[in-house]
Amino acid sequence: MRILLPFIKLFSRQWVMMGVGLLLTFTTLVTGIGLLSLSGWFLSATAVAGLTVAAAQAFNYFTPAGGVRFFSIARTASRYGERLATHEATFKLLTELRVWAWQKLLPLSDKNLQSLRQGDMLNRLVADIDTLDHLYLRLLTPMAASLLMIAGLYAFIAWFDLAIANALCSALLTVWLIVPVVFYQLGRKPGEVLITSRQHYRVKLLDIIQGQAELTLFNANKRYQAELVKSQQALFDAQAKMATITGLSQAMVIAANGAIVTLILFMASQGVGEYVPPGPMMAMVVFAAMATLEMLMPIAGAFQHLSSTVLAAKRLNQVTAQQSDIQFPLQPTSSSTEKSASTNSPAVSLELSGIHFAYNGNHLESVVDNNKVLNGLSLTLNVGSKVAILGKTGCGKSSLLNLITRQWQAQAGSIKLNDQAIEQFTEQQLRQSMTLVSQRIHLFAGTLRDNLAIAMPYVKGEKRKAHDDKFVAVLKQVGLDTLLEADKPLDVWIGEGGRQLSGGERRRIGVARALLRDAPLLLLDEPTEGLDKATERDIMALLLDFARHKTLLMITHRHTALEHMDEIYHMDGGQLQASV
Repeated sequence: MRILLPFIKLFSRQWVMMGVGLLLTFTTLVTGIGLLSLSGWFLSATAVAGLTVAAAQAFNYFTPAGGVRFFSIARTASRYGERLATHEATFKLLTELRVWAWQKLLPLSDKNLQSLRQGDMLNRLVADIDTLDHLYLRLLTPMAASLLMIAGLYAFIAWFDLAIANALCSALLTVWLIVPVVFYQLGRKPGEVLITSRQHYRVKLLDIIQGQAELTLFNANKRYQAELVKSQQALFDAQAKMATITGLSQAMVIAANGAIVTLILFMASQGVGEYVPPGPMMAMVVFAAMATLEMLMPIAGAFQHLSSTVLAAKRLNQVTAQQSDIQFPLQPTSSSTEKSASTNSPAVSLELSGIHFAYNGNHLESVVDNNKVLNGLSLTLNVGSKVAILGKTGCGKSSLLNLITRQWQAQAGSIKLNDQAIEQFTEQQLRQSMTLVSQRIHLFAGTLRDNLAIAMPYVKGEKRKAHDDKFVAVLKQVGLDTLLEADKPLDVWIGEGGRQLSGGERRRIGVARALLRDAPLLLLDEPTEGLDKATERDIMALLLDFARHKTLLMITHRHTALEHMDEIYHMDGGQLQASV
C-alpha cells in the first residue's frame, strides 16, 4: 500500500475539485436516501390519513409532496454535478500524473530505458496511469462518501429511535469494513493477471503494427497473429474472472442489504421510538435502510480494483523511481561558464581520449574485452575541422555520437569540448553547443510548424508564428517546396511519426531542423540515408556550406562529399584508423 502514497500526495494538488466531487457524491447519497425514506413515510401517512374523513381533511399533503419534489430535483442535480466534478477531477489527476511521469522520464538516459520495449513503455504511460484513476474515482471517493453517509444516517435515525440507529449503522459499518477486505483478497490475483495480460497484448499488437513490413517480408505474419490471438484470449479470460468477482461482490452486497432491511423491518414493527404502533415511521426507517443499497454498491467494486491499481503503481514506479546514470550539474561551474561562452563562437574543438565503452557494464573492470564497442578510441577535432568516420554497420559509429551527446557514459576515457570535460557542462549548455542529425528522424503527431519549432530556442511569450518566414526558407533550402504548395503549409498535420510524408521528406525535415540551430558543433549520423544520389549530393552540399565555420563530425558508410573532409577515419575493432 505504501507504493500508493506518492500518488496520493500528488492528488493533493487537485484537492479543491476532489473535495467538490466528494461533497456532491455525499449530497447525492443524502438526497437519494431522503427521497426514498420521505416517499415511504408520505405514502404510509397518506394511507393512514385516508382511513377517516376527518384525518384526511386535516392531513397536510403539500409539505411532504414539496419535500419529495425537492429531493428528486436535488438528487438529479447533485448526481449530474457529481459526475461533472469527479470526472473533471479525474481528468486533471491524469494530467498531473502524466506530466509528473514525463518529468521523471525525461532525465533518464538510454541505459536506464534499454530493458523496456516500446510497447511496454507505452503501456506504462497510458494504461497504467489510466488504471491509477481508480484510486480516486472508485476507491477514495465512494469509501469516504459512504462513511460520511453512515454517520449522517445514524444522526438522523437516532433522533427517532437510538436502538434502530445502532442496529442499522452497525450493520452498514460491518459491510463497509468486511466486503472491501474480502473482495480485495479475491480480486488481487485476477487484477494483477488482468494488468499483465493487457500489457502482453498491447506489446504484441504494437510489434505487429510496427513490424508489418518485416513480418510480411519473412512470411511471419501468421505466427505473430497466432501469438496475438493467444494474448487476446488470455486478456478475455482475465476480464471474465474480474467480471465474475464483480458480480459476486454485487450479489453479496445485495444480500447484505436485504438482511439489513429484514432486521430493520422486524425492529421497526415493534415500534419506532414513541411511535407505537409505528405506522408511517416504520415505512420511513425501512425505506431508508433499503436506500442504503446505493451507497453500498460502489464499495463492492472498490477494493477489487485495488490490486490492479497497486500493480500499475509498482510498474510505473519501476521507471519513475530510477535515477539517471547520466548526471548533469544543476549549476554551471565557473570554468564551464567560461567555456560555455566560447561555445557560442562559430566553432569549437572536440577531443576524445582513451574511450572504452560497452553496453553491459558500469566499470571497465567488469567489461569483457570482446564485449567492448569502443576500445581505447582517441580522436581530436580542431576548431573548424571536418572529420568523417566510416565503418560497417554495428562497428560503434553511432555509439560514439551517443557518448558525445551524453546519452551513454563511457567506462573509461574523457571527452572534452573546448578543453573542458563535458561532465562539467549543464545539460542546457551541452545541448546548446551541438546539433545532431540522427539516423532516426523522429516526427511528432503535430503540424509541420510544430515539428520545426522544436529546433528553435524557447522564448516565453513568443508568438506561435514568429519564425514562419525562417521555416518556409529552410524548407525551400532542403528541397521541400512541394510541402509549401498547400493553402497553409505550416499548419498541415503530418501525422504520428510523419506518416503523411515519405522517408526522404522525413529525412529532409531532420536536416531542416539542423539548419535552424546555430550550434558550433555539428554531428551527422548517416544524414542522407534513404535519399537518391542527386538529392544526397544537394543535401551534403547544403550541410557543408552551413558548417563552413563550424566543427563537423560525420558518421557515414557512403562516400559522398568525403573529398571535402579534412580527415577521414575508418572504425574497426573499436578503434580508429586514418584513411590514406
